[in-house]
Amino acid sequence: MPERLRVGVLFGGISSEREVSLESGRHVYHNLDPEKYEGIPIFMDMEGQLWEIPLKLLFRNTTRDIATRVEKEGERIPYEDLKKVVDFLFIALHGKYGEDGCLQGLLELQGIPYNGCGVLGSALGMDKWRQRTILAMAGVNVPGHMAVAKNEWEEDPQGVIGRVEEVFGFPCVVKPSREGCSTGLCKARDEAMLGRAIERAFSWDARILIEECLNGMEVTCTILGNDNPIALLPTETPPAPGHDYLTLEDKFMPGGAEMITPARLSPILLKKVQEEMVKAYKALGIKVYARIDGFVVGEKVIVTEANTLPGVTPSTCAFQQAAEAGMKPMRFIDRIIELSFQAHQDKIGPL
Repeated sequence: MPERLRVGVLFGGISSEREVSLESGRHVYHNLDPEKYEGIPIFMDMEGQLWEIPLKLLFRNTTRDIATRVEKEGERIPYEDLKKVVDFLFIALHGKYGEDGCLQGLLELQGIPYNGCGVLGSALGMDKWRQRTILAMAGVNVPGHMAVAKNEWEEDPQGVIGRVEEVFGFPCVVKPSREGCSTGLCKARDEAMLGRAIERAFSWDARILIEECLNGMEVTCTILGNDNPIALLPTETPPAPGHDYLTLEDKFMPGGAEMITPARLSPILLKKVQEEMVKAYKALGIKVYARIDGFVVGEKVIVTEANTLPGVTPSTCAFQQAAEAGMKPMRFIDRIIELSFQAHQDKIGPL
């Protein structure tokens, strides 16, 4: 690592999670150790263009606010010039085109180290359908589910609904295969609601998942490390009052939801959650850090999905878990950068 690293903090983006990305980017920027890092705020607009922006734009309320002023007050960074601007890119993007391997591939071609896992791990972490196939093969418990392609639904909607009723009944859960933060998610309680939920999910992806509705404690666990990852203490994430599940705002905005760290489980079950989450992390080839979500149903731990660039807003449970491990926010961000450099130093070919 250079003596004082130029860290570009990239936020905004094209996905449905761009406002959370703005919150994550701000929090990362303000928790970079000034003795070790020179922070450079970099905004990705809705066209995928990169802009170095002044601090006054970083404090704008929304990505749209930034976008209306960025041409006058920011400085455009062509992708081919990014390596001249930063020594390391801290990706605070979430969702499609930031978390799914697209950006990671571009950075690999330019030789720019970045946080999180590489192209394959990122892609698998984003695609719940393929992710679950691999997890099941590795002996990790996943929810009962079926994948439905858009053309299947358009050709025979009643046939799809009939299969869902036969396999899962109601309620069941509908979600896009490649979205995060509960985007497009619905708990369908009857046939009419199921049809509407499927149509809505297809507005986000060409393949969706329909799965069993799990009744148990929802938990999430941050994993840190490369070859020998460790699990921090899991957090219990009960739904907010009046909701079936945690929405994007509930998860990452202050006061949106109750997050209980450590989860109210016996020591034996807490350890089991940690072990299963690490097992999933390794099976998917994830590096540096991730947040693994799941349920505890009785004595069984069921993994629902991996988040390879989890939200790092001030209220996210990742910082609660880090605090339980003795890491303040600045040290947690520092550790992510250290592990990222280690992963890039050790790789042969792309990460």
